[in-house]
Amino acid sequence: MTDRENPVHYLRGYAEILAEVSATGRRLTREEIESRRALGEQAADAGHGLRTLVSEHLTAARSAWPHALGSADTALAAVQQVIDAFAEGFERAQRHAVRQEEAARREFIDDLLYGRSDLGRLAERAERFGMRLSHAHAVAVAQGPAAYDEGDPVPRQVERALIARFGDRNILVTTKDGRLLCIAPGHQEVVLAHFAKQAYAATDGGRVAIGRPQPGAGGVVQSYEEALNALELAERLGLDEPVLRAADLLVYPVLTRDRQAMADLVLDALGPLTTARGGAQVLLDTLTAYFDCGCVAAEAARRLSLSVRALTYRLERIHKLTGANPADPAHRYMLQTAVIGARLLDWPAQNL
Repeated sequence: MTDRENPVHYLRGYAEILAEVSATGRRLTREEIESRRALGEQAADAGHGLRTLVSEHLTAARSAWPHALGSADTALAAVQQVIDAFAEGFERAQRHAVRQEEAARREFIDDLLYGRSDLGRLAERAERFGMRLSHAHAVAVAQGPAAYDEGDPVPRQVERALIARFGDRNILVTTKDGRLLCIAPGHQEVVLAHFAKQAYAATDGGRVAIGRPQPGAGGVVQSYEEALNALELAERLGLDEPVLRAADLLVYPVLTRDRQAMADLVLDALGPLTTARGGAQVLLDTLTAYFDCGCVAAEAARRLSLSVRALTYRLERIHKLTGANPADPAHRYMLQTAVIGARLLDWPAQNL
């Protein structure tokens, strides 16, 4: 066993200090206190436990006790000073180690989610945090009413809930740009579902989006971006589901891939609604509610706080203005696609 592996190594000079302090009755000097702090830092860096080292200090004090020439009170005061200084140095080293670990974790997460750094090096760093980037991963993103940082109570609460149920299981819970993130192996969908449940509760009704499982380090970035896009789509479309899955929303990026074509469809199919009294928005909201409830007039009327007769009148008005009948299956797909496009493009609030 080397000196640094032996806990007694961190008590060097301790017996001499006790003997002199007991003989003279003086307190420890500044240099002696600083030497104890330095030894405490070294012990923490070497991986020793504080409890064992405090026990070694007390054992050494008992061994030196018969030789102490001063009073018991003086000797105990010296032991207290030594242990206090030693523990302060130990804790200071631990705090520094924690800050370094947090900085390394933050840097890794930033590099991972931005697709930076050499992929081989990134994979090596990932193993330190329990991730194997050769496997597929999926990312869930939770957005609440407030912004969250790594050490805040909400992220810690969600992480504890996941670890309590699944252990670590190669799960990484973190924050990015004020949102909560969970990165998990792609085949462990139950983990992301549980994260969504816990995050929804912890954020007081926040919204969670889950990206599709994707392979490799670049797959983590892709899944993360899918989850972010799902949150953005939900905001633009006014979706009220608490949990969104990117796989269920793939039709929307397809519809908006050719923005000009979509704008042309919106203006051609729905543009005549702008001539209605009060503008297009009321009739557009009517179509949205009608299509969202599966074209069931009674349910659409209930959502809009209208009578069925009033709703029917509005649908007839839309038919008259646009030439397309929302109740006719032949016209329905075109109108519904145009309504989705209008929501995505924020029409009529924004000119197309």
